[in-house]
Amino acid sequence: MAQNELSMRKVKEVLRLRFAANLNQEQIARSCSIAQSTVHRYLKRAAAAGLEWPVAEEYDDRKLNDMLFPERPVRSQRKRREGVEFAEVHRELKTHRHLTLQLIWEEYRQNQLNGYGYSRFCELYQEWHRNHNVTMRQEHPAGEKMFVDWAGPTVPIYDHRTGEAMPASLFVAVLGASTYTFARASMGQGLANWIDCHVRAFEFFDGTTKLIVPDNPRTGVDRACRYEPDLNRTYHEMSQHYGTAVLPARPYKPRDKAKVENAVLLAERWIFAVLRHHKFFSLVELQDAIAPLLERLNHRRFRKREGTRALLYASLDRPVLRPLPAERYVMADWKTVRASIDYHVEIDRHYYSVPYQLAGQQLEARFTGITVEIFDAGKRIASHVQSPAAYRHTTIHGHMPKSIGDTRGLRLHPRLRVAYRMFGRCRRPQLQF
Repeated sequence: MAQNELSMRKVKEVLRLRFAANLNQEQIARSCSIAQSTVHRYLKRAAAAGLEWPVAEEYDDRKLNDMLFPERPVRSQRKRREGVEFAEVHRELKTHRHLTLQLIWEEYRQNQLNGYGYSRFCELYQEWHRNHNVTMRQEHPAGEKMFVDWAGPTVPIYDHRTGEAMPASLFVAVLGASTYTFARASMGQGLANWIDCHVRAFEFFDGTTKLIVPDNPRTGVDRACRYEPDLNRTYHEMSQHYGTAVLPARPYKPRDKAKVENAVLLAERWIFAVLRHHKFFSLVELQDAIAPLLERLNHRRFRKREGTRALLYASLDRPVLRPLPAERYVMADWKTVRASIDYHVEIDRHYYSVPYQLAGQQLEARFTGITVEIFDAGKRIASHVQSPAAYRHTTIHGHMPKSIGDTRGLRLHPRLRVAYRMFGRCRRPQLQF
């Protein structure tokens, strides 16, 4: 995938999370796996270009790139940097509730024109703060976060005929404010299981939260990183469908995921421990056994405060959860593909046509098991019904050139143009409808 195409996808997601999800810049930066300064720059450039959300359909990725980044930014020369008293910065942040580090930095730069840049200023403050860090209880606003994770232990499910045991994993989701808990067994921890459990959790809670906080699982995060984890494309698309955003917990930051770790511990105690003497022969049988135990857990009274998880959910989270979309999310896989010399792309051992002008180009394919969609620079350029026939071609007549040797308009290397003409003399794709 070209770098500018990836950047434009990030820009669109930044605009969606800012204006549709109403997230702040720090949350957007973590969700999109980019620096907070980059989020600020994207929003500033979008405002200068007059862009609004949703972005008009006629603005494809290339046009957006030209509007937002007309010139390559020139790196400024190194400036002399001045010191700053971070103890005073910390005192002001604690004293004034609505004061931000960015505002303090802007005031600092007014007095120190050659001082630290914003990112370096924040980095130095964080280094100072680590030596003065005090652990405190986190309070989560109602309806803001849903924490998700897999439980460590598994439950064996036995085959009726062979007696072979297959491990079933337990997915746990918990709401931040009420700690209302959802648990569901799944045969494996693959991407399809991960997405399905999220969908079931939303339906169990009867609404969606502003943020989803996973623990950097491989199924949901393609590249786990302490500062910028990169989300799986399908996971990202699912979050868009439900109008929420994914904010992965930072590695080695246990307080980011304390809620779900506590919920996992409770699920292991009040579900796994209770079922330790039971023998299950199907996933449905295990699900039926989990349901009453989960209800019992949510209606169990707290030891150190009044009420139950169910009562807190009804009074705190439920009234402010976002409504579910009209349709359930349909699982879709994404794949980076390259159009071959005969302007077809391969998906699951079948070949689908794209406009012949895109031969040799790198594209993106989205397929659901029913349909196959091909995208170029974020714009859909082909749609097919998915075919199970291996090593066959599905070709749309409008994708073909007027003559098989015609290469006018193709963005091809000169040698590839010659090969294209030679290929056309010996083979013409077979049409299938």
